[in-house]
Amino acid sequence: MICRILLLISLTSCVCGTFVVNVTQTSYQAEENDNITLEWMFTTKPDSSSTSLNIFCELFTDVKTSILYHLHEGVESPESQDEQFAGRVQCDKDALREGRIRLHVSRLRTDDSGLYLCEVKTDYGGSSGRCRLNVTAAVDQPKPQKPAVRPQPESRGRIDLYVGLTAAVSVLTQTRFLLSPVAD
Repeated sequence: MICRILLLISLTSCVCGTFVVNVTQTSYQAEENDNITLEWMFTTKPDSSSTSLNIFCELFTDVKTSILYHLHEGVESPESQDEQFAGRVQCDKDALREGRIRLHVSRLRTDDSGLYLCEVKTDYGGSSGRCRLNVTAAVDQPKPQKPAVRPQPESRGRIDLYVGLTAAVSVLTQTRFLLSPVAD
């Protein structure tokens, strides 16, 4: 009798399947002010309703825990999102239908670094996946240096022109003097 019960339990788990949440990448590296997409995949059923989908994603740091994203019964709950992420997190709704959670986080900050945990619950199961994000401070890029150009006063250009014209007139006068016939 015990063998039959164990067999029934193992067959039921094979037929029903196991609900799993996996991360596509376990560790992310980014720089301050960059944008990044964090992604998790979960088991889907073709006949399930989106109203049975609940997603709760959090950031865990040494200092605090912050809510990154919350979807309750298929509806986003922006009021539960931590102020740190307000206006910076977008979820790809099309990806949700395919069993993928794609959270686009913009304008990264160094305090966005930490462990990200995403829990998914449906009417056919629940699980969670985690990944780590490390955001480093932006490195100041040296500004390209422009070649030093010594500004010339406007009057200097005019002086050069006058000197040049005077020299030309002088040369012409001397040439004319030399070429003119000498009277005896």
